[in-house]
Amino acid sequence: MLHRPDPFNAQCPTRQVLDRIGDKWAVLVLILLEQETLRFNELRRRIDNISQKMLSQTLKSLERDGLISRRAFPTVPVTVEYSLTPLGRTLASTVTALTQWAEAHIGEVEEAQRRYDRGEIAA
Repeated sequence: MLHRPDPFNAQCPTRQVLDRIGDKWAVLVLILLEQETLRFNELRRRIDNISQKMLSQTLKSLERDGLISRRAFPTVPVTVEYSLTPLGRTLASTVTALTQWAEAHIGEVEEAQRRYDRGEIAA
C-alpha cells in the first residue's frame, strides 16, 4: 500500500523538495531559466551576489532533482547551457507566481515589519 507523503514527518522525502524550493538561489535560477536557456556565466552575471561555488552547487542540486538539464558543448573552454526540464517547468510556474505575489505585496510586508520593529500590534 502506498503511503501519502507527510512533509511534517522528518523522514518524508518531500522535505528535500521543499528545501530546494525554499532556497533563494534555486528559486532565482528557476525564474531565470523559465524565461530562456542560459549559460553558467550568464546566470552568474544576472544573479547578484551569488558565488561561482554556490551557483555550481545549486545547479547540480536542481539537475539531480530532475528540474534542469545541463548541455555541454565541446569548445575550448567548454560551453555549458542550462534549461528547465518539463518537470522543472511545472515548478517554475509556481515559483513565478510566488515571486509575483512578493512583488505585489512587498510594501505591505515592509510596513508590517516597521510596525513590528516599533512594537506596535498588527491590525
